[in-house]
Amino acid sequence: MSFVSRLKANSFIKEVLSLLPIVLTVLVARVVLAEPYYVPSGSMEPTLEIGDDLIASKFPYGYSRYSMWFGWGPAAETRLFQSMPKRGDVVVFRLPRDPTINYVKRVIGLPGDRIQVIGGRLWLNGEELPLREDTEGKNPGVEFGGGNRVPAARLIETLPGGREHPIFKLTMAGAMNNTEIFEVPPGHLFMMGDNRDNSSDSRVSPEVGGVGYVPVENLVGRAEFVLGSWDFPNTTDSVVSWIRAIRFSRFLSPIS
Repeated sequence: MSFVSRLKANSFIKEVLSLLPIVLTVLVARVVLAEPYYVPSGSMEPTLEIGDDLIASKFPYGYSRYSMWFGWGPAAETRLFQSMPKRGDVVVFRLPRDPTINYVKRVIGLPGDRIQVIGGRLWLNGEELPLREDTEGKNPGVEFGGGNRVPAARLIETLPGGREHPIFKLTMAGAMNNTEIFEVPPGHLFMMGDNRDNSSDSRVSPEVGGVGYVPVENLVGRAEFVLGSWDFPNTTDSVVSWIRAIRFSRFLSPIS
């Protein structure tokens, strides 16, 4: 190798090494602080829309192997610095039947809670949760792919303690709206999508492709805010349609 070639090689190595602390800082921050996640489905409408990019904070519930990339680390029933979610938190978690997949749902049941849906109404520990019409929120209807939307009732559900969140309802009938009583086992959570009739969640067992009870270990983080959003199902081949599909109104909007 010539003298000039050695100089170029040494210069390249120095540049790579100078970037190494920045790369390590970013990687550590994604494990310890926060990480972005993409919303590919409408199961959490109207709270989250298809095409949202959200930021999930890692520290509120402590850390497990699923805080790491690829789920590296030992399995454990508890988390490092563990803190339990609150009912109503929107969380990112690893799907129990396939931990390579991230899901985002709302925490409805904590360990020991008894949950049932009767006639489309949610019951928690023997009490029917209040439900009223949402007269303030925008209601474009439920999206079923390709930009096709179906009219739906937009309602406000109130959890114990007074925490409220919007839901979409297409019907009050059917198996998903009339369930058995689910008793959440220790160390697990019960998740539901806000788009109640278009969400595969803890009401559906893993054996038939659902979520089932979610171990606390599988929590990844709490969804905090929408970083950006792109309404890609309604785009065409036109560049103008791509630009119009950017939902600027959702940028940096909090998730509750």
